[in-house]
Amino acid sequence: MQTILFHIVYGFFRLLAMLPLRLLYLLSGFAYLVLYYVAGYRRAVVAGNLRNAFPEREKEELVRIEKQYYRHMCDLIAETVYQSALTAREVSLRVRYTNPEVAGRYFEQGKDVAGMLGHCNNWEWMFGYPLISPFRCVVIYRPIKNRVFDGVMLKLRSRFGAHLVPMKVAPRTIYNYRQQGVQTITAFIADQSPPPGSTPQWHTFLNRDTAFYAGPEVIARKMKMAVVYLKMKKVGRGYYEFEFVPLADDASAVSEGEIIRSYVAELEKHIAEEPSHWLWSHRRWKHRREVQL
Repeated sequence: MQTILFHIVYGFFRLLAMLPLRLLYLLSGFAYLVLYYVAGYRRAVVAGNLRNAFPEREKEELVRIEKQYYRHMCDLIAETVYQSALTAREVSLRVRYTNPEVAGRYFEQGKDVAGMLGHCNNWEWMFGYPLISPFRCVVIYRPIKNRVFDGVMLKLRSRFGAHLVPMKVAPRTIYNYRQQGVQTITAFIADQSPPPGSTPQWHTFLNRDTAFYAGPEVIARKMKMAVVYLKMKKVGRGYYEFEFVPLADDASAVSEGEIIRSYVAELEKHIAEEPSHWLWSHRRWKHRREVQL
C-alpha cells in the first residue's frame, strides 16, 4: 500500500510539474491570498517571531515583511512541485555558485567539507550541486513522519546524485567515504530545533536565547573537516545564488562552540539582508534553557 501511495503522490507531483513555472507562480499567488487572508496560516507565529527578531522596526514594516514572507513561502511550494521536472541544464541556469573556488581549494587540499545552511530561500534547490561538484555530496535530513511524503522528498532531493542520510548515520557515512578515498561535502540545515535527548548549544539568535543542535560541529571537529556557511540569495523569482563563506579551515583547530557561534552570526546577517526569505512560520523557540539552582 505504501508503494502504491508513493507512486500516486509522486505521479501527482510530476503531473503538476508539467505546467510551466510561470503558471505555477500564478497558482502561488492564489495560494498566498488563501493562506494569508483566509486561513491565516500561522500568522500569529510569524508576527510574533518578527516582532521579537526586529523590535526596532516599525509595525508597518513588519507587516510588509510578513506579507512578503507568505508570498515567498507560496513560491517555494510551487518550486518544490516543479522540482521533479527540472533538467540539469535548467538547474544550472537557475542556481549559480558565485565562488566555487573556495570549495575547490579544499578539494585540492584533500579535505572533507561541512556546509552549514539555514532555511533561507529555496534550500531544496541545492540538490543540483552534485552536477558541478568534485565532492561526493551528502545531505543530512530529518525523515518525515509520513513515510509516503518522506519517500517523495527523498526522490526529489536525490535526482542529481545527492546522498541523503539521517543525522544519526552521518558520521559513519562520512567515515566510510573517507575510507574509500572519496571526499565529501556534507550539507547540514543547522537552524532546526535540537532533537529530544540531545545536548544543545545555547546562543543569542534574533534577540532570543536559542538552542542549536551541536551535531554538525561535533562531526566536523571529529572528522577535521573544513566548514563553510552556504549563503543562498534570491536574485529573481526562481533564480538563486550560492556563496561559500569560510568558517574554519579545520574545525578541530578552533575552540569548542566556535563553529556554531560563527554559523549563527552569519545566519543572522543573512536574515537581516533578506528578512522575508527565512522560515518564519517555523515554531523555532520551543525549547527553554533549564535554570540551574
